[in-house]
Amino acid sequence: MKFPRISRIFASLLLSVLLLTTACTPDAPGRFDQVQQESTQQQRGQAVVKDATQGGEFNKFFPAAGDGYERVFTQEKQGFAEAVLKRNGQNLAMLAIFDTISTPATAENYSSSTTQIAGYPAREIGNTQTAVLVNNRYQVKVLSRDPSFTASDRAAWIAKFNLNGLATLQ
Repeated sequence: MKFPRISRIFASLLLSVLLLTTACTPDAPGRFDQVQQESTQQQRGQAVVKDATQGGEFNKFFPAAGDGYERVFTQEKQGFAEAVLKRNGQNLAMLAIFDTISTPATAENYSSSTTQIAGYPAREIGNTQTAVLVNNRYQVKVLSRDPSFTASDRAAWIAKFNLNGLATLQ
């Protein structure tokens, strides 16, 4: 009769030890843990160099609104400016100018470009983006936000930017 009671005590003790050891075991690192650690250790403000052009300086180079189109500036920060292109209240595209001085690899992507828009090297980025590089520094990009806004529409809107004026920016 004492054996069943001892076996219950032994089973309870064994289960407690098993739970204690598995609960105190550290988790194996996940696939994103290293990236998270690296990104949190970076210094703030490293993404944009001090010499990057202020975003507000880009606004005058954007195409003007008109012909039923509305241009709404949505973001300006050092090295970047962005506007939304709307028609009848619908977002058709995103218009952007980016100073590549902070990320030289972006400008290098145009070195093998075989197409041009308004005399500047151009490239398609995926199925929804068209961009040119102005003065080996400024990337002008149009991103479709509506399926009706095609690659030819994006190229036409890039040509509406004051690219030659942007080329003179220092």
